Amino acid sequence: MGAKLSSTRRHGRESTPPDGHGTHVPSESSPTSPRRRRLRIAVVVLGTTTAVLLVAGLLAGWAVYSRLSENVTSDEATAAELARHAAERPGRPAPDARNVLLIGSDTRSGEGNGRYGRNLGGERSDTTILLHLAAGRRSAVAVSLPRDLMVRVPACRERDGGTGPARLAQFNSAFGTGGPACTIRTVEKMTGVRIDHHMIIDFHGFKEMVDAVDGVDMCLSEPVRDKAAQLDLPAGRVTLDGEQALGWVRARKSLGDGSDTARMERQQRFLGALVQKVRSDHVLHNPLRLYPVLHAATSALTTDPGLAGLRDLYGFVREVRGIPSERVLFTTVPREPYPADPNRDRLLEPAAEQLFELLRHDRPVAVTERTSTGRTGARGAPAKPSPSPSFTGSTAAEDPCA
Repeated sequence: MGAKLSSTRRHGRESTPPDGHGTHVPSESSPTSPRRRRLRIAVVVLGTTTAVLLVAGLLAGWAVYSRLSENVTSDEATAAELARHAAERPGRPAPDARNVLLIGSDTRSGEGNGRYGRNLGGERSDTTILLHLAAGRRSAVAVSLPRDLMVRVPACRERDGGTGPARLAQFNSAFGTGGPACTIRTVEKMTGVRIDHHMIIDFHGFKEMVDAVDGVDMCLSEPVRDKAAQLDLPAGRVTLDGEQALGWVRARKSLGDGSDTARMERQQRFLGALVQKVRSDHVLHNPLRLYPVLHAATSALTTDPGLAGLRDLYGFVREVRGIPSERVLFTTVPREPYPADPNRDRLLEPAAEQLFELLRHDRPVAVTERTSTGRTGARGAPAKPSPSPSFTGSTAAEDPCA
């Protein structure tokens, strides 16, 4: 009895008894147990699957990045032309501030643009906005430049290769004869503000961007029927799709008093609403919504080489996104009727020069908005009283239906 007991114990523990066939039965903790083998197989499969998904995700991400990068058209010709005139261009009194010229082209060439009228030979800037980004990106000021403004256009290289003389002409003719380089040089000579970047968008690109965010909400005090602008809208809050938004920002005869002033104010309010829509969480934080917006934006833009790369363009968007909505201001350069032609404008001095001086030296700009009571309220002004003048305008924080 004592001998049998000693043969079945090792160091005070019972050994595993043999099975009926004389083979050893492994415990669940044994490396050779079926459960441990299944666990090892599962770990290998999981690791392999994760690696495959990671590689696939990187390849897909690179494909998206490459596609978006290739969408943007780099305006090398304008950069070269501006380099020829580098000596005459303004300096940068505020190194960290940036000035971007946004140009809406009325070209009828390109996909979907022919429906907006006949090609009269060339293109003009339908809308031009000087966007000033303050140092530290504490604020942004978008200044509309009327297309009917009479200005001094410098001698510019024309599209046919010749050189046109310096002249007094309607502002948007600079783009028609000399392209974006002539427009930039005209703005720099008029304002003394150095243009660091430029972006050009045509009708089709504008529509694509609005559609990519599923439209923009605006409010109408009365129904709008405008055959020329292709608008048939009810009164009240409406969500404008790309086609309707284009008609809305371009219409003259059926909205407001028919002036370019009313048109620019409407454009500014629409851009404020668009900024709010793009900055909303359900667009920027949703990849399924963000990609169409990025695709539409990059496909629609022609930019200077400094913004043509996706990384540079994304960095620019991030800087703008960080500016509080109440500090994104919209105004129009002060102007008055041109004496020789009441259908044209000229700069209103000294107010215009005061605005340009603030932009050149990156000083705060304040805007006021006239209400239904005729009073004005300050927007975007510094917290402390400032001797700086204020200009009529609005901010991106304002509800278009208020």
